[in-house]
Amino acid sequence: MAQRCELCAKEPIRGNQLAQRGKAKYLGGNGRKTTGISRRAFRPNLQRIRLQEGESVVTRRVCTQCMRSGKIVKAVVRKPFTLPKA
Repeated sequence: MAQRCELCAKEPIRGNQLAQRGKAKYLGGNGRKTTGISRRAFRPNLQRIRLQEGESVVTRRVCTQCMRSGKIVKAVVRKPFTLPKA
């Protein structure tokens, strides 16, 4: 299963992780020094959520930015043991 949003196709990107020492100049120090650089992955925050697609309810893996921006319609959850209103 890929780490990818099923709506916007956001996937992990690669970047650097910096190891630093020292104190920042604006705090009265001599400046920050980089002591190591290693690769890392920035992964999207994916949530498994039930969506309303037309008449059916499906489960998708969606990033939180799509959820917050209103790109999805959440499935309507009703109380147990009740009949749908016709």
